[in-house]
Amino acid sequence: MPDLVSRNTRNQFREHLVSYTLGEIDLVFGVGDLTPDWAYDPPNIGGQRRTRVEQYYVRIDWSDATVVRRVLDVFEAILINLDDSIAQTPSWDAGKDVRRKLLRCIERDGFRYENSRIRATSPRLQIDSVNVALAKVDAPELQRQIVRIHDAIESDPALAVGTAKELVESACKTVLEERGVTIDPEWDLVRLGKETRECLELLPANVHDSVKGVESIRKLLANLGVVVQSLAEVRNLYGTGHGRTQKKQAMQPRHARLAAGAATTLATFLLETHWERP
Repeated sequence: MPDLVSRNTRNQFREHLVSYTLGEIDLVFGVGDLTPDWAYDPPNIGGQRRTRVEQYYVRIDWSDATVVRRVLDVFEAILINLDDSIAQTPSWDAGKDVRRKLLRCIERDGFRYENSRIRATSPRLQIDSVNVALAKVDAPELQRQIVRIHDAIESDPALAVGTAKELVESACKTVLEERGVTIDPEWDLVRLGKETRECLELLPANVHDSVKGVESIRKLLANLGVVVQSLAEVRNLYGTGHGRTQKKQAMQPRHARLAAGAATTLATFLLETHWERP
């Protein structure tokens, strides 16, 4: 698997951390619960602060989405500190330049910094993001489906679409089973999605009339059902599971990326809502 954060981005954050004390560097990496390799002596790296950052970096698997999410928590803390410093000293042009450079780096890697959070924007990283949610539960089948989607998008788009549908199905079943709901084996994906959203109080009817922006929120929740319905329909038309036809071969990687992105975003949202709500 390729690195999710480029070496250039890592180096740029490291260079900014040269302005921190060693204790502050330890504190900011503590945000991600990361630990250094004190014995590591990085080659061609000068200075205690650069060395300290590299001692943290060397223990990071940059291809592991779960670990990288913890690194992104660190980068978020760095950007928040930078934002606070700029707010306190609006004339600090050098700080603004550093901020722009760091933001350009993470954007090139497929991330966006908004509302003090770094989020994935590229389809591949959106797929990886579901692994962060899955880290909270022993769900080997969901993990296998993620790998299958990764491997199939370019080489077998129809398989990727079929697996995207299965991913949402598995996520729904995980939520329902952990909440003690008996699953009828006859339920299709649309019914599973509806039962899951009802269990998590994610149906439009669950939004009280007094809530600000009630109609907009209800539309968003209704669209969750539309995504489920659309995934089921696209899978039936183009995905695997019902035998191959010439029409099914027309599926392109871009279609598979769209379906995979929608499926993984929905699966992540359902799982995270499940774990965040009692």
